[in-house]
Amino acid sequence: MTKEIFVKISECTLYAKLAGENYGKPTVIMDAGYGDFSKAWDSVIGDISMFSNVLAYDRAGLGKSETSSNPRTSHQMVKELKELLIEAKIKPPYILVGHSFGGVNMRIYATEYHNDVCGLVLVDSTPEDYRERFLPTMSQDFQQAYNKQFVYEGNYDEFMESLNQLKETKPKLNVPLIVLAAGKKAHYSKESQELWNEMQREILKISTNGELVVAENSAHNIQNDEPEVVISAIKKLVNII
Repeated sequence: MTKEIFVKISECTLYAKLAGENYGKPTVIMDAGYGDFSKAWDSVIGDISMFSNVLAYDRAGLGKSETSSNPRTSHQMVKELKELLIEAKIKPPYILVGHSFGGVNMRIYATEYHNDVCGLVLVDSTPEDYRERFLPTMSQDFQQAYNKQFVYEGNYDEFMESLNQLKETKPKLNVPLIVLAAGKKAHYSKESQELWNEMQREILKISTNGELVVAENSAHNIQNDEPEVVISAIKKLVNII
C-alpha cells in the first residue's frame, strides 16, 4: 500500500510517499541526490515496502514540494526533514538511506538526531572532501560540467557549505552503516575509480560498525543499475535491528 501525503511544516509544504504496512520494524527514510526527488527511489521502494515501512520525500523546491525561503544547505534540509517526520507522525527509530548528496544530509541527520537513528545506508554518497581531493583528478570538461549543475536547488556555494557542515560533524555513530560504492562510474579513469572506491571506504570510519559493498556493474545510480544491492543492504539492517 502506497499513500501520498502533503505535510505543512513551518516554511512550506513538503510532499512524501509512504509505502508498506506496520511490520513493527524501523521506518526506512530515503533522501535522493542533488536536484533529484522521491521518484529516484521508484526502482526499489516497492520491494522495500514488502519488509518495512518506507518514506521517500521531495526536498523543498523539488518534485511536488513547495519552495522554501531558507538557505538550501544540509543543516536546513535536515531540520525540515525532522519537522516533516514529526508532523506526519512517523515515529523513530529510522534507517536512513541517502544517495549522493542525500548521503550528506543523512549523515548530518544521524549525528544531529542520533537517538532517532538505528541504521544508515549510503548509496554512492558524496564525500566531504570531494572538491579538494577528487574533483581535481577529473578532466576540465568534467569539472566544468560539475560546477555548472548547481541550478536545481541551492547554488554551488550552498552545496559546498553543506560539505563544510559535514566536515564539522564530529561524533562517531554507534549504529550499523553500509556504504554502497558504484564500481563502474561513467567518465572515470581507472585511477579515478580506484580513488572513488578508496574515499567510499574511508566513510566507514564514521561508524563503529561499518561495511563497504562495491556494486561492480553500477554507475552513480546504483538503485537503477543494481537495485537488488540497495534492497539487500536495507533488508540486512532491518533484520539485525
